[in-house]
Amino acid sequence: MNAPASALYVGRVDHNRVRPRAHALAYRVFWMLLDLDELDGLGRALRVFSCDRANIFSFRTADYGDRSGNALRPQVEARLSEAGIVTEGGPIRLLTMPRILGYGFNPISVFFCYRPDGTLAASLYEVHNTFGEIHSYVAAADGAARPIVQDSDKAFHVSPFLTLGLDYRFRLLPPDDKVALHIAVSDDDGPVLFASLAGDRRPLTDRNLLKLLLTHPLLTLKVTAAIHWHALLLLAKRVKLIRHPGPPAADVTVGRQSV
Repeated sequence: MNAPASALYVGRVDHNRVRPRAHALAYRVFWMLLDLDELDGLGRALRVFSCDRANIFSFRTADYGDRSGNALRPQVEARLSEAGIVTEGGPIRLLTMPRILGYGFNPISVFFCYRPDGTLAASLYEVHNTFGEIHSYVAAADGAARPIVQDSDKAFHVSPFLTLGLDYRFRLLPPDDKVALHIAVSDDDGPVLFASLAGDRRPLTDRNLLKLLLTHPLLTLKVTAAIHWHALLLLAKRVKLIRHPGPPAADVTVGRQSV
């Protein structure tokens, strides 16, 4: 029997704003890498993790995609198909923070979409904002490239201190012994913000999950609290507050791989 592809990644998130005021934040984080075809088995194999039911750690299907609670694989494959990307039924793995004691919030989660031969075909970045909205950015990926570099227009209001009309550049190191994502946000005058996440792989076991419960207590609640705290700090620095422009016309933005 093959070893499960699902795993834990433990690391940190960094944000560095360079304009119009310098501002930085960093915090320790862990993520679960969940192979969508392994979800039911993980729920049976682990005592402290469940899929679509309450537990210390849990995964709720309705937190992702169209939030209908329907299976995620068909939803992701449909979005890839609309972007002209075919994966031929290869694995789809999601990097995300789980719900902890029932509470969850993910500023960004990443679906890694593979071909049957194991090469990466595409990535789908699912972004949530604190207004309860969700938007996805999808881009083809050359699985042999390291790092994978993708560009996209910013189409979704996330931070009330960033306008639309910006550009994203994603630099992605797909999950192996490590996982990393660096996002540069720029306008015509150059970089505005850099954000990154990076983590080291650990086996997905009850023991490791309980250790993380002690070393990263109430992680998802702390992430939400940190977002609001740093918003207050930006206001104190007199960074202009941007009015919410309303949701984008489409719920998916198609990006492109850079060469």
